[in-house]
Amino acid sequence: MKFTFNFPDLGEGLEEGTLMEWLVSEGDEVKVGDTIAQMETDKLVADIPSPKSGKIIARYGNPGDIIPVGAPLVDIEVEAEDSASVVGTMELSGEDDLLASSDEGSSQTQKAEQRPGKALATPLARAMAKEMGIDINEVPGSGPEGRVKKEDILNFHTSSQFNTDKKETNLEHTEEVTYQPLTQIRKTIARNMLHSLQSAAQLSIFEEVEISGLKKVIAKYKREFADRGAKLTYLPFIVKAVAQALKQHPQLNSQIDMENNRMIVRNRIHIAIAVDAPDGLVVPVIRDADRLSIFETARQIGVLAAKARERKLTLEDLKDGSFTVTSFGSIGGIFATPILNYPQAGILGIGRILKTPIVKDDEITVGHILPLSLTVDHRIVDGGETARFISNVMEYLSDPMLFLMRE
Repeated sequence: MKFTFNFPDLGEGLEEGTLMEWLVSEGDEVKVGDTIAQMETDKLVADIPSPKSGKIIARYGNPGDIIPVGAPLVDIEVEAEDSASVVGTMELSGEDDLLASSDEGSSQTQKAEQRPGKALATPLARAMAKEMGIDINEVPGSGPEGRVKKEDILNFHTSSQFNTDKKETNLEHTEEVTYQPLTQIRKTIARNMLHSLQSAAQLSIFEEVEISGLKKVIAKYKREFADRGAKLTYLPFIVKAVAQALKQHPQLNSQIDMENNRMIVRNRIHIAIAVDAPDGLVVPVIRDADRLSIFETARQIGVLAAKARERKLTLEDLKDGSFTVTSFGSIGGIFATPILNYPQAGILGIGRILKTPIVKDDEITVGHILPLSLTVDHRIVDGGETARFISNVMEYLSDPMLFLMRE
């Protein structure tokens, strides 16, 4: 009998994905859990496992096609009594992952070896090659058994001139412009930002806080943190200050539900951290940030940032954020008007620290000024509560001892 497998929703609210690569052909025999295709979604490249054992009798779509959630992916000829299926999470394709977990013990390497001429490659390398218009079969692999890795794609891109030939790239050139297809991540960022601006009454407020005391604390304990496996920067203190302030100002840890005429106040504080990853903005989440020490916060920030850069974030890493912190000052910029990570009520932007003359005890001295840019949903938070919240954050940052006194 024929079983039609439709593209499943791999995350909350997913609407579509881009078909990156087929890993099966019509006529191939597959088992439950065998990877049949790779799809690029909003934030990750996912291996799609077969939910049934049987023969592939039809494939729907070609690499590069946009596949809506619920649309057919493959038809599988299965035995009438076959009821086995895969239920669970889709694993993120990282640098060294070959396929999603399976009880069958099969590997993508074995599949590739069964198809002569098909390059061995990690999913990330395949995704990069697709994105850059590179024929992965032409890339020399440096991994085990000649497997193509991320570094091989980057080296091949640098050493070749493939992007000058329109026939070998997905870029279209004219004399004046170059047309480059939008990735799923970039489309999602564009859609979410526009939706945020159209759906919330966004109000921004700007402040400056003098952090010379915090600077001394970081300088004193930076090496000790490094010895324990964590990088001590300003960000862990900022995350902790925001988390502590949210406990006192729960309105900023809530969202509005207009359809049901109610507010939804989050009882747990999950701080999302905007990360400038190679493929676009991602926002992993530090859960229960108010319950973590500065060291634990620093360590989690390091882990999440590394996973974002290596495209190893999981769906769980990206879920349930209740407030966002975005640090653009490390790149450049003093103040900004951050756009809400809708439906959250607030986002705090961190600008570049300035060494500035200040008046302290009626004398002019050198100060270190941290610019803060706070955007809130004015439907949820009034101006007075907004000012009190940012003042509370500034208290913690200007006097680090408060972190110990108010735990």
